[in-house]
Amino acid sequence: MPPTYLVSVDLTAVHPDGAPRVRLEARGLVLGSDPGWKVLLPGQRVLATGRLMAPRGGDLKAAVLSVKDPPELQGRSSWAQRAAGVLRAGLQRACAPLPDDVGGLLPGLVVGDTSRLDPALEEDFRETGMTHLNAVSGANVAIILGVVLFAVRWTRAGPVVIAVVCAVALVGFVILARPSPSVVRAAAMGAIGLLGLAAGRPRAALPALAAGVAVLIVVDPELAGDVGFALSVLATSGLLLLAPKWRDALRSRGWPPGAAEALAVPAAAQVACGPVVAGISGSVSLVAVPANLLVVPAIAPATLLGVSAAVLSPIWPAGAEFTAWVGQWPARWLVVVATYGARVPAGALPWPGGVLGAVLLGVVTVALLLAARRPVVRRLVAVLAVGAMLGTLPVRVLASGWPPPRWLVVACAVGQGDAVVLPAGAGRAVVVDAGPEPTPVDHCLRRLGVRHVVLFVVSHFHVDHIGGVAGVFRNRTVSAVITPDWPEPPGGRALVAAQAAGARTPVLAVKPGWSYAVGGLEVTVVGPYEPLRGTNSDPNNNSLVLRARVGGRTVLLPGDAETEEQQELLDHLGPAAVRADVLKVAHHGSAYQLPEFVDAVDPAVALVSVGLGNDYGHPNAGLLARLSRGGARVLRTDEGGDLAAVSVGDGLAVVARGDPPAP
Repeated sequence: MPPTYLVSVDLTAVHPDGAPRVRLEARGLVLGSDPGWKVLLPGQRVLATGRLMAPRGGDLKAAVLSVKDPPELQGRSSWAQRAAGVLRAGLQRACAPLPDDVGGLLPGLVVGDTSRLDPALEEDFRETGMTHLNAVSGANVAIILGVVLFAVRWTRAGPVVIAVVCAVALVGFVILARPSPSVVRAAAMGAIGLLGLAAGRPRAALPALAAGVAVLIVVDPELAGDVGFALSVLATSGLLLLAPKWRDALRSRGWPPGAAEALAVPAAAQVACGPVVAGISGSVSLVAVPANLLVVPAIAPATLLGVSAAVLSPIWPAGAEFTAWVGQWPARWLVVVATYGARVPAGALPWPGGVLGAVLLGVVTVALLLAARRPVVRRLVAVLAVGAMLGTLPVRVLASGWPPPRWLVVACAVGQGDAVVLPAGAGRAVVVDAGPEPTPVDHCLRRLGVRHVVLFVVSHFHVDHIGGVAGVFRNRTVSAVITPDWPEPPGGRALVAAQAAGARTPVLAVKPGWSYAVGGLEVTVVGPYEPLRGTNSDPNNNSLVLRARVGGRTVLLPGDAETEEQQELLDHLGPAAVRADVLKVAHHGSAYQLPEFVDAVDPAVALVSVGLGNDYGHPNAGLLARLSRGGARVLRTDEGGDLAAVSVGDGLAVVARGDPPAP
C-alpha cells in the first residue's frame, strides 16, 4: 500500500467549495499520498486541494487535510534551507550503496532521517534505550552535547570556550536536521544548559531552564503534553545536576577523566529520563546504560564522517560515497550493540505503565539517590541491585521461557490486528496474517525461533491483517502464500503480491477443500463457499477460514468472518464440523458474531487478538461473556501479550508472555 506522508503546516488561507476565501493563522496537518510531500523544505509555501477534517480530540491543530495530489509550490524556501536540503539528499545518495542496516542508520544518526531505517533495527534501538541516536529528540541533543563535551574537555579549555564550541555544534545540528519544532525545542534545552556551563556554574542554569520551559509552553501550548519535550527537559536537567557530580565522584575514586565523563553522561540522561520512558513503555531497561556506554566511542566518528559525506556530496560525489563507506564501520558497531542488546534475556524488566508507573519509578529513583549518599547504604544498594538483576534473570528465563513446550498455536500481540502462528517443526511454522505493522510480527516470529515460513496465509486484504507482511518475510524463507479469491481492497492485494514477487514466492488463491500437511500439522480451508456480496463488510465476510489439526487438537481460525459468513459455514458444514478446541475469535471480538456459530465452536480456549484502547469497542463484552459461559478460557493480546495455547496431558493451558504493545 502506498505510504502516507504527514506534514505539519502553518495554514494561511482556506477556500472551501462554494464559500469565500478565509484568511487565518493556525496550525494544521496534511495527510499526503503523493511523494511530492516528502521532499518539501521548511518555509516553502504550497497550495493543496483535499478533504478537510476535524482534528482528533485534545489536538491543538486547527484542521487535518487529506490530499491525493502533489503540492503546488508557491515560491521557494530560503537559501539556507535549500542548501541544507541539498546536503541531506547528498547524504542519502552517498549512503545508498551501503547495506540496508548501516545505510539507513547513518542519515538517522546525522540528520534524524530514518526513512531508510529497517523497522526491526529501529525496534532494537528502542529496546536498548538508543533511539536518541536515530531520532531528533531531547535525548539526541543531550548525547551530541555529551560527545562534544567529552572531546573538548581533553583540551582543558575553560567553560566559555567549551560552551562556544558546543553552541556551534548545536547550531549546525539544527540547520542540518531541519529546524522542526522538535529540533528547536531540543536545541533550546541544550542552549539553556550551555548558558549555565558558560557561567561556570551549572546550577545557575536551573532558573534559566525553568524560565525557558515556561516561555516555550506559553508560545506552544502543545508542548505541555509532548513526550519529546519532557525528555528534552529531563535530559538537560540530568546533564546539569547529575553528570558533573557523578563525573567528579568517579574521578576522585581514581577513574580516568575520559572514562568518568563517558559513564556519567549516559547514566545521568538515562536516570533523568527513566521514569517517563518507563511510563510510556511499561518496562525498565537494564541494558540502556551499558549499551549507551559501549557506543560512545563510535558516535563521534560516525557523526563526523556522516557530516563530511553530506558536505562533500555536492562537490565530490565519489569522495562522499567513500567517506560514507568509512563511516559505516563505526555505525555498524551501533547496529551490533543494538541487535545483541535487544536480545539480552531480562534486558527489560516489567514495570507499571502510565502516570502511576512514571511516578513510582521517580520516587524510587529519588529515594535511591538520597540513600546512596551514605557509604554503607550505597554498598547495600549496589549489592541488592546486582542481586536483583542476577536473581531475576534465571527466574524470568526459566519460569516464562518462550515459546512454552508443546505449544499448539500462538496469537501474536501485534496491536489492533491479527497474526497467528502454527508450529510445523523445528524453526518452521505456518503463519496466518501479519498484523498492521512489520516489526511486531517479525519480533513474534523471532521469539518463536521461526526461520522458515512454510506457508503464509492471508485471510483477507485489510491492512490490519497484511500491513506487516514485510515482517513475515524479513530474514526468513517463505515457501508459499495463499489468499482468498476476493479481490478487495486492491491496495492490500498489491502489497502482498509485491512482497511475494520480491522474494520469488508463489501466490495461490484457494477455495474450500484446499489442504496442506507438514511436520505434524494439517491445515484445511473450510470457507467461504461462495462470494458474499452486500454484507456488512464484504472483505471481512470473504475471509479464508482455516481449520488446523496440531498435536491432536483442532484450531479454528475464522479471520474477520462476521455473521453472514459464519451462517454460511453452519449451512455448508453443520455445527459439528466447526467444533474446535481453540478458537481465534473472529474480527477481534467484534459484536458482529452469530451466537449459534459461537456455541457450535464450543472452544476450551478463545484467543482474542485486539489492540489496547482501540476505537472500535473491541472486544464486545457480550461476546466475551457468552464464550465464558460456554466454558472457554478467554484471553486477550492487549492484556497478556503473545498468547500460546499449550497441550498439557489430556487438557489445554494458555501461557501469556505478558508484553502487550503500547496503544
